[in-house]
Amino acid sequence: MPNTSNMKIVAISDTHSKHLQLHLPIGDLLIHAGDVSGRGTEAEVLSFLDWFASLDFKYKIFIAGNHDYFFERMTDAYVRNLIPDNIIYLNDEGTEIEGIKIWGSPVQPWFYDWAFNRRRGREIDKHWKLIPDDTDILITHGPAHGILDRTRNGSLAGCEDLLRRIKKVKPKYHIAGHIHEAYGMVEKDGTTFINASVLNLRYELVNEPIVFEI
Repeated sequence: MPNTSNMKIVAISDTHSKHLQLHLPIGDLLIHAGDVSGRGTEAEVLSFLDWFASLDFKYKIFIAGNHDYFFERMTDAYVRNLIPDNIIYLNDEGTEIEGIKIWGSPVQPWFYDWAFNRRRGREIDKHWKLIPDDTDILITHGPAHGILDRTRNGSLAGCEDLLRRIKKVKPKYHIAGHIHEAYGMVEKDGTTFINASVLNLRYELVNEPIVFEI
């Protein structure tokens, strides 16, 4: 008989090298939506990977974020050689876990001079076109436009091109971070959007990991 039990998923983002201070609930799958480091150094990344690998989850997935220069500057082969076997790293690619199709990308609209910046429009849209139509969980570092993306000054920092792709793909969940002050969860047009930033604007660990089942 098919497995009909739910998978408990824990979503976090923007730990910025404060991962050792984080207390995680029990779950089956842990997803980190980027900004694992503060300055993007190899030492910070290695510290994160050691911690992430040690966690008691059956599955662990992460993407890089705009602070994570290391993942953009180093070759893909070098990066993947460092990642422990029990961690899944996604960079414009997907994986399938117990029938759940997951896609991850670190890309976000140009934001100062950070990592994985892409110009809005054609340059960034080519990344979103890679997202398969049958994606169940989409992980991107930056949020979609108008959904959990409002900054402190009131501007909307999310990506319009990403939102258009989400409306077409209709994933069950979209997990992001990047805009710390927009933490939360909202359902819209059949997709549950999550901003899982655990730090606030002052980089204080104040937000709880977001837990859901699929």
